[in-house]
Amino acid sequence: MKVSVPSDHDVYLFHEGNLFHSYKMMGAHIAEKDGQKGVRFSVWAPHAKRVSVVGDFNHWNGNNHPMKRVEQSGIWNLFIPNLQDGEIYKYEIHTPNGEILLKADPYAFYSELRPNTASVVCSLEGYKWNDSKWFTKKKKKDSYHQPMLIYEVHLGSWKKKANGSFYTYRELADELVNYVKDLGYTHIEILPILEHPYDRSWGYQVTGYYSVTSRYGTPQDFMYFVDKCHEKEIGVILDWVPAHFCKDEHGLGKFDGTPLYEPTDERMAERVNWGTYSFDYSKPEVVNFLISNALFWMDVYHVDGLRVDAVSSMIYLNHEANHQFDVKNQFGGFENLEAIEFIKKINKAVFSQYPDALMIAEESTAWPNVSAPVDAGGLGFNYKWNMGWMNDMLRYMEIDTSQRSSHQNLVTFSFLYTFSENYILPLSHDEVVHSKRSLLNKYPGDYWRKFANLRALYGFMIAHPGKKLLFMGGEFGQYDEWKDFTELDWMLLDYDMHKKMFDYVKELNHLYKETRSLWRLDHEPEGLEWINADDQSQNVLNFMRKGKRKGDYCIIVCNFSADVYHDYRIGVPSQGFYEELFNSDAERFGGSGQLNQMKIKVEKEPYHNQPYSASIKVPPFGVTILRKVTRVPRNV
Repeated sequence: MKVSVPSDHDVYLFHEGNLFHSYKMMGAHIAEKDGQKGVRFSVWAPHAKRVSVVGDFNHWNGNNHPMKRVEQSGIWNLFIPNLQDGEIYKYEIHTPNGEILLKADPYAFYSELRPNTASVVCSLEGYKWNDSKWFTKKKKKDSYHQPMLIYEVHLGSWKKKANGSFYTYRELADELVNYVKDLGYTHIEILPILEHPYDRSWGYQVTGYYSVTSRYGTPQDFMYFVDKCHEKEIGVILDWVPAHFCKDEHGLGKFDGTPLYEPTDERMAERVNWGTYSFDYSKPEVVNFLISNALFWMDVYHVDGLRVDAVSSMIYLNHEANHQFDVKNQFGGFENLEAIEFIKKINKAVFSQYPDALMIAEESTAWPNVSAPVDAGGLGFNYKWNMGWMNDMLRYMEIDTSQRSSHQNLVTFSFLYTFSENYILPLSHDEVVHSKRSLLNKYPGDYWRKFANLRALYGFMIAHPGKKLLFMGGEFGQYDEWKDFTELDWMLLDYDMHKKMFDYVKELNHLYKETRSLWRLDHEPEGLEWINADDQSQNVLNFMRKGKRKGDYCIIVCNFSADVYHDYRIGVPSQGFYEELFNSDAERFGGSGQLNQMKIKVEKEPYHNQPYSASIKVPPFGVTILRKVTRVPRNV
């Protein structure tokens, strides 16, 4: 990393909100001045009366190392000779009201292990990356026309050691990465690992945006983790939180004694539901801080993308306010105009430097064109979580099977808008906590029906247009909801049905990756054709997923009832024979074994607006995938 000594031009760009690599100027950097090695410190605190660097090296005495203010810029600088890697420090800030605050460095590259809160001088140099092949390959293939299976993971509770301690980044680089690769996932999405004080915030309340959390090791250890992911051809997505930050006294809140990173209007600053502060997107320096941070994780740690948390709460002024107040913008609307401009600006900045990056919005409203480019009138993300699909499907699957026939619109509605955005279908951590129950335990019925319903959900998810995401534990049917303070219930793999669920997810994932028609046209209407969406009485629907090449398609039949249909007729587009490519009801998956074992002969009988039709067996709570046989089988 080439560190820049603050120049007049850098300072100008910083205050314009256009110094997109401000982390090279701000914070603590090992440097040399007049032939002497030491550390250069820079911090933005425009309202402070005085700022000093304090730490063990000066017995935390602010009189020893006062910083110099750069004229009217609000930036304070100081070079301290003879300091080196590993020094612990904070900024002692004298506020306009006469208070003395001890603040962690907003741009610190590393932090003390909680409950300690100081920043740590840390060089990010020296790691030798081995992922050039990964980036070369990534540039050749755009993500829209490739398979994408995301494994969402909380590093602190995926697995724990016998004594209850965390696995390190390096240990996870072997255990977790190999596990995910074997299951067939293409990406790992990590719940926030930006430094945070409270374990049970899961990283969503941040104090150190540039500090990879010290819970699991050092910055170089995390680089090793990412490098190993890329070696196994697995992309890395970080959950990123630019909507709000926690109020801990050493953090960003009222940093120089005044609202600095947060708005001055308390109604806009307070996130009452979360006990946090919002960022003030009207301040160029704050915009600069966040854009630089997004690029930092790609520049320094080689991450492949960011899942941007709580976008709805950014773009709407009163989102999550619960009618406590009614803030409007200058035109009388409820949109946060500054936040919207920030979102557009950050997406443009990221894609200008990383065209193949993933910028994924967790946006839960009907805001249009979230995943459209900025110059086309969009917010500029390239993917959006399909929260509507997730909510509708989970609601539907929780309905007793005897009542599902009157609710099939919950299953089919998402198809009406599925091509309006580039969607990712999420079954995320948010759906298996806070007494919502695990995916397996949401479903009605006995033990067998719970597993059958879960297999049906996963099969339908794989067949539905859009990329896929599953939270850890879902792959083997975690029975209890996510317990973030313990590891997953790995002992369940010793039980037959849970092991069969694991095998099911693994085989389904690999089938998905090998079947181009299931992902090649995920975001284009040509990739989907309905056969029958109207069989509510039997809880069955069937459709085709299509690839780019002529004849590249598969037929999906989904049955969300407990009944077996032995002679169920479906329309098909061509004559000849079909075969069953996949059946979620196979006995090896824990199903009842209602399979189509023989080749399926097509009849010259138009049906479902198709020129031909065939009669098949439809399993209970089952998803069946059929494909055309290219060679006519003998003895049929």
